[in-house]
Amino acid sequence: MAETNIQTPCVYACADETGENLNIEIDLPGVKKDNIEFKITEDSFAVRANNTEIKYVGSFAVCCPVMPDKAVAKYSNDKLIVTVPFKEVHETPVEVKVQ
Repeated sequence: MAETNIQTPCVYACADETGENLNIEIDLPGVKKDNIEFKITEDSFAVRANNTEIKYVGSFAVCCPVMPDKAVAKYSNDKLIVTVPFKEVHETPVEVKVQ
């Protein structure tokens, strides 16, 4: 019986330029779209995916509450890209001088 190599996928998450949405990018090399399971709540998300050699598994906290029912996910070029709006728009940031 062949062993499955389990790995945590590389994930990049940040607010978009407007501060209204959270953008999540998950690298899933060699995975077919039908082999991806993505779930999101207002404070976390989880991904499970596999190709013939690797099983990608991970769960991650979200920095600020989001609206999971409005999430949009697309898979292209081995990347799962999810955009989900924040529950509350962030206030205008204040620049802090670095000393």
